[in-house]
Amino acid sequence: MILLRRLLGDVLRRQRQRQGRTLREVSAAARVSLGYLSEVERGQKEASSELLSAICDALDVRMSEVMREVSDELSLAELAAAEPVRPVLEPVPVPGPAADRMSSITQKTAQSAVDVVAA
Repeated sequence: MILLRRLLGDVLRRQRQRQGRTLREVSAAARVSLGYLSEVERGQKEASSELLSAICDALDVRMSEVMREVSDELSLAELAAAEPVRPVLEPVPVPGPAADRMSSITQKTAQSAVDVVAA
């Protein structure tokens, strides 16, 4: 199962690390306890919209940018978790005598294509 709080925490942590800042610095600027910010970054706590706004302000990043990055990661995670879809043009196996007829038709078609190219 994909947890939104985990994706959000990952994005916030990356933002903080890109800036070379510590949890202590960001937690002080956001006026939130270091432990709580750490739990948010690890996806163990859900950040309220007020808390998320304070963290984004402390990181000097727009909340919409954070949410866009979370949305992109969610899309990728959903695609990765989805069952593979068979391509539309994949051959469908035909059981029994019809399979033998299809095989001979395919061989004749292939030979005709070779004859046309050779001509």
